[in-house]
Amino acid sequence: MTFSRQILIGLAGGILTGLFFGERAAALDWAADGFVKLLQMMVLPYITVSIVASLGSLRSADLRRLGLRVAAVIGGLSVVALSLAFLIPLTFPRVQNASFFSSSLVESRPAFDFVSLYIPANPFNSLANNVVPAVVLFSLILGVALSGVEHRERLLEVLGVVRAAISRATRFVTRLTPYGLFAIAANTAGTLSVEQLSRLQIYLVAYVAMALLVSLWVLPGLVAALTPIRARDVLGESHASLITAFIAGDLFIVLPGLMRASETLLGRLGSGEDEAGQLPEVIVPASFNFPHTGKLLSLSFVLFAGWFADALVPLSDYPQLALAGFVTFFGSLNAAVPFLLDQFRIPADTFQLFLATGVINSRVGSLVAAVHTLTVALLVSCAVTGRLQWRRGPILSYAGLTAAFLVVIIGGTRLLFATGLSQEYSKDKVLASMQLLHEPVAATVSRTPLPAPAADLSPLPAILERKMLRVGYLPDALPYAFFNQSGDLVGFDVELAHRLARELGVTLAFVPVDRTTMAEQLAAGYCDLVMSGVLVTTDRAREILFSDSYLDETIALIVPDEQRGQFDSWDAIRDRGGLTIGVSNVPYYVTKLRGLLPRAVFEVHESIETMFGPSATHADALAMPAERGSAWTLMHPAYSVVVPGPAPIRVPLAYPIGRRDEQLARFVNTWIGLKRKDGTLDEAYKHWILGQDVVARQPRWSIVRNVLHWAE
Repeated sequence: MTFSRQILIGLAGGILTGLFFGERAAALDWAADGFVKLLQMMVLPYITVSIVASLGSLRSADLRRLGLRVAAVIGGLSVVALSLAFLIPLTFPRVQNASFFSSSLVESRPAFDFVSLYIPANPFNSLANNVVPAVVLFSLILGVALSGVEHRERLLEVLGVVRAAISRATRFVTRLTPYGLFAIAANTAGTLSVEQLSRLQIYLVAYVAMALLVSLWVLPGLVAALTPIRARDVLGESHASLITAFIAGDLFIVLPGLMRASETLLGRLGSGEDEAGQLPEVIVPASFNFPHTGKLLSLSFVLFAGWFADALVPLSDYPQLALAGFVTFFGSLNAAVPFLLDQFRIPADTFQLFLATGVINSRVGSLVAAVHTLTVALLVSCAVTGRLQWRRGPILSYAGLTAAFLVVIIGGTRLLFATGLSQEYSKDKVLASMQLLHEPVAATVSRTPLPAPAADLSPLPAILERKMLRVGYLPDALPYAFFNQSGDLVGFDVELAHRLARELGVTLAFVPVDRTTMAEQLAAGYCDLVMSGVLVTTDRAREILFSDSYLDETIALIVPDEQRGQFDSWDAIRDRGGLTIGVSNVPYYVTKLRGLLPRAVFEVHESIETMFGPSATHADALAMPAERGSAWTLMHPAYSVVVPGPAPIRVPLAYPIGRRDEQLARFVNTWIGLKRKDGTLDEAYKHWILGQDVVARQPRWSIVRNVLHWAE
């Protein structure tokens, strides 16, 4: 059996195994991870030795010529990749989006450290920590220096032996590819959540379609148009490496295979094969550090995020986006994408969508990256050896076919989205359907105020005697207390109120409170405490006894999506002059904002809901904490949450205690400390604030469970 057939059988067998066993296929994760690590083990030493040996054997004139051609080819391919990335938005229809609160709103993003990534203060540390760009730069400098050293032949001979040994070891590991791909495919097919990716289907379909066109035609066809190498030979000779890169989602591990494939293809050209055959050992690892076509196609996500959040990037900003993307993509995409989203005033919460696309895009992107790396090696080698030719006929045929394929891809995806593949906004329904995490205690909920009960005892003994905890709530305190679509009172603090009542062994009675008269209601014994996301302020602290703080919120502004970039810092907001800001009727909060924005006009609202109503549409921004503002944008997705810089401003939440009872306050403080230690607060925060697992997770579909019914 041929090696190619073994790979295909391993791949198909892995997919079938994953579909059959479903999530139980995750048991093969150790084998998949071990195979990837075996491949990685050989790559970095191979790159180092290959670069030093190959450059060391060249003359200075050859080095200059090689460098110029590498730069020209990479520059040309980058222009092609950016042009294709900017065509992807032509496939997008129009949707709305919003998301739960994310810590990325308030965290300062790490600066892109270009120097540390590329200039190794300690090359051995870079080797140990797999910092590939730094290792490559060190190897390039050492190889260039070696090319001018006398009697270097002895070292080159030793390096040749070492390279041969590493190549032999790599070939041995490569023989395990069918088994490794079986484990990777089974694990992926068994654990991939289709439901998780359904809301990203538009971008995924468009990106995958364009990426497949690039990897199967645009790049191989370009090689065929400019060199004697046929497109099908490019794909045929490297198919094992391309499949491995696609399944593993990793370009790095297939670099040795790409070197061998390019050497084989160049060796078939006849004259000049000795010189050309050595060049890929320098070109492949060196070009690995530049943004490849797969990365540059990911720039389309910034355009997708802007479209998705109604913050479209205008055509006039495309050149700036191209330049910023090329520079930042030298590093990690996970660091570059948030930076670009912020630069082009796109809501930061869309970065979560980018992470969700990684399951598919990382694999397709690795396939494109592998073809790109092979293309660079072939074009540069042919340019150096005089095999690169500008033939009018093949180039025009290639351009015509590429244009036709693009029309089919763009037109086909637009037709697909228009006829059956749509994106309907549903986050408001998700929020409205949220339920308490744990079984609630017996409770009554009053929607209108009740008379205060007679109480001779202090609150804590009274609670235990009547077997009931009276909890006040603010009706519009989303996400701390609100009514879901079933009419049940739910939320972060409602969850904790049920937990507190359960541990006291009592029932619950929820009663509505008013922000303006809360102090009087508490003093009269109207309720035992208020659990509804109440901000601690200096004014309130003079009249109300608060528990210890259990959570901090962050001052933020809620603005229309398209205006997000105009409110990213307090200085920028002040420079805009007189603005109208809608704010809740919390005097301390209003005073704090007046200090930050002395020229602004503040509209005070008794209810948060009215801040989004027609009467408040002329306000430039709405001021409220980011944590609850994110929940409100789920109901009003045309708005985004902005936390102005340079540093976030925190405000604490605590529970107001009825009748200023010190005994109850001490008890609640102790209880808060216990719930912080046992993870209760963290669990509630993840569910109600961050929106994790708000939709019940269904077991992954599998043949063994859904067809044969052998397992639950």
